[in-house]
Amino acid sequence: MKKLVPFFIVMALAGYCYSQDITPIPSMTPHALPSLLPTPVPPPSSGVENDVVKISTTLIQLDVTVTDKSGRAVTDIRPDEIEIYENGQKQDISHFSFISIARKPAAETERKKEDKTAVPTPPRTLKPEQVRRTIALVVDDLTLSFESAHRVRAALKKFVDEQMQDGDLVGIIRTGAGMGALQQFTSDKRQLYAAIERVRWNGSARGKFGSFDAVEPTNAERRRAMGDAEVHADDIKTERDFNNSSREFRDTVFTTGTLGALKFIVGGMKELPGRKSVVLFSDGFKLFNNVEQGTSDATRLLDFMKDLIADANRAAVVFYTIDARGLEATSLTAADSPIFDPFPTRNMDPSIPGRDDPMANMSRSISDRSGELFETQQGLVYLAKETGGFPIINQNDLSGGVNKILEDQSYYLVAYQPDAETFDPNVRRFNKIEIKIKRDGTKVRYRSGFFTSPKTPEETALNLNPGSTLMKALASPFAVNGIDVKLNALFGHSKKRGYYVHSFLHIDANDLQFKKMSNGEYQTVFDILAISYGDNGQPVDKNNMTATLNVKEETYKKFLDQGFAYSFVFPVKKPGAYQMRVALVERSTNKMGSANQFVEIPNLKKEGLTLSGVVLENMTVTQWEQFSTSQVLDNMVGQTDPIEDTSKRRFRRGTVLRFGVEVYNSKLRPDQMKVNLQARLYREGQLVYQSKETPINESTELYEQQAVFTDAVVLGKLLQPGDYIVQVVAIESVGKKKIATQWVQFEVVE
Repeated sequence: MKKLVPFFIVMALAGYCYSQDITPIPSMTPHALPSLLPTPVPPPSSGVENDVVKISTTLIQLDVTVTDKSGRAVTDIRPDEIEIYENGQKQDISHFSFISIARKPAAETERKKEDKTAVPTPPRTLKPEQVRRTIALVVDDLTLSFESAHRVRAALKKFVDEQMQDGDLVGIIRTGAGMGALQQFTSDKRQLYAAIERVRWNGSARGKFGSFDAVEPTNAERRRAMGDAEVHADDIKTERDFNNSSREFRDTVFTTGTLGALKFIVGGMKELPGRKSVVLFSDGFKLFNNVEQGTSDATRLLDFMKDLIADANRAAVVFYTIDARGLEATSLTAADSPIFDPFPTRNMDPSIPGRDDPMANMSRSISDRSGELFETQQGLVYLAKETGGFPIINQNDLSGGVNKILEDQSYYLVAYQPDAETFDPNVRRFNKIEIKIKRDGTKVRYRSGFFTSPKTPEETALNLNPGSTLMKALASPFAVNGIDVKLNALFGHSKKRGYYVHSFLHIDANDLQFKKMSNGEYQTVFDILAISYGDNGQPVDKNNMTATLNVKEETYKKFLDQGFAYSFVFPVKKPGAYQMRVALVERSTNKMGSANQFVEIPNLKKEGLTLSGVVLENMTVTQWEQFSTSQVLDNMVGQTDPIEDTSKRRFRRGTVLRFGVEVYNSKLRPDQMKVNLQARLYREGQLVYQSKETPINESTELYEQQAVFTDAVVLGKLLQPGDYIVQVVAIESVGKKKIATQWVQFEVVE
């Protein structure tokens, strides 16, 4: 009698194969879920689609923040108390509403802080309509000093631990990262922690060890201090000017890099939902260089900044800037090594007052630092104010600055209908906006205006380029749904393959175009591009595939009714955090679909107890009874399809859901029975079911000397439809408590 390989081994380890030397899963009774579950309360709606600012040819919507003298939001402004002027002309307001994104009280946030020893709650996968705030925490590692990088890491960890809320879509992005940086927008704290680990001092950029370069003498000053009579004051000035020029050029290069990265981030956020904010942690940047260095660089930087502000205002992205240096003292420190002229009467140059005065030299160094601090802060101030945000400068509490920013997320949405010439670039390229509040003691913040420039032929060509469209689909944190594609990427490990990710796609055949061939078969051709991104935002591996399906009419009809699964394996060179991104394009129609998933590959040599990805199988109650009572599986071959179920993850009420994982680094000898396993189910972040803990012992089923855990639940006929999460938890309770967990989301339908 032929025995069927357990379904989780088929998919996670061995592929599409059967074996006669592996014992089938023992009989078990599936657990029944509660018939009725409480209906979750959806987040409050603003009544405005997506809560975003929109600029069209028929309506201009602006987000306006009104605060009192203490900086607290004013929530009771009336429509008759606000006036909008476009290019000096007063506009009639056609829409006015207050959008409240209130945060939970600090005390409640503290109470909900996760216990590091507790079983982590699986994160919700946000749909676009569930996003209330989209926040990009941008670390300008092109400017951060070593000291600032440490402070920023602490602020980021506190944000994820205590300040992040349900409905937040968050990205932690470094300006020095590559294109894959935008893969990091997520609600999954695991992914954000992985991004924080990549925040380090960038020694190859502009960042210094401290906030300022140490004061050091020039070569000419050293020679003069050693008594070289040939060194004159103008020699010192020439060398100092050259050094300053070199430093200005270097700063300009890295400032351009910072602004370019911010421009790229704004472009990626354009289509994202919710209130969109960028919080920039930076040591600042200058917008203007010294006059002696010429005006071309200064003009170029300022123009670049204006383009960035214009893009941000079009995309409804508000910038908040934080000077990571905090409250900085500009006095000399022990790191400074000034050398003063020991011959104050030699080579005096009256054109350089105080040239040989030690106190004057010290004052000049301090003055230079004060000027540098002010000038670099002005870039942060300008960017924030022109996009409707505010700067946080001269404050040591970075987390407090973030908290102030998060309190600023509520706003008034005000709209008016523009004149026809507003969007005519031949009349004016920039439309200046001015907003006045007719209430004493209030301050108002808003966007400075918007540009009206038509798309260039190059931009139009770029949008029509299939390759660019494909990469744009891969970059989006949400799926592109021209073709309905679902992805389930499972981590696994075997002696033959080592670490790998087995990706399962489910494709809706109704979104594909099948051509009937002369032999009666139906054919469709599509391309798949799969890219894995590391936690630094850089692509790691790529897999390009072309699939040609030729199916008979019976299979074609089945595909239209149920869809079909497609799988491939990604080898993983080393453990780490990865984003798996997949895009599919049909050849005949150029229709596209995409999906993404975060996968964490643990280091089995260091991390101890670990679980593989979760594999799913769905069957009817009758099939389950037959399976669990007879253990005769020949007649069940073909009746269930765990490959289809793991990829599709959509199950009907009244059926049985079976799931399983492989357990790595568990101790299986009778005297080392330390690991218990448990299954949990969540709906909308709420725990609705958990099984009893099952110990791993010598009778536990094995595959390649690894323990295997399976369980099953009945999806009751009265179970509410919607998204659920099944989580498998392994707990090592002897000695230092160790918890390993994996989860997967699925959908219950009628």
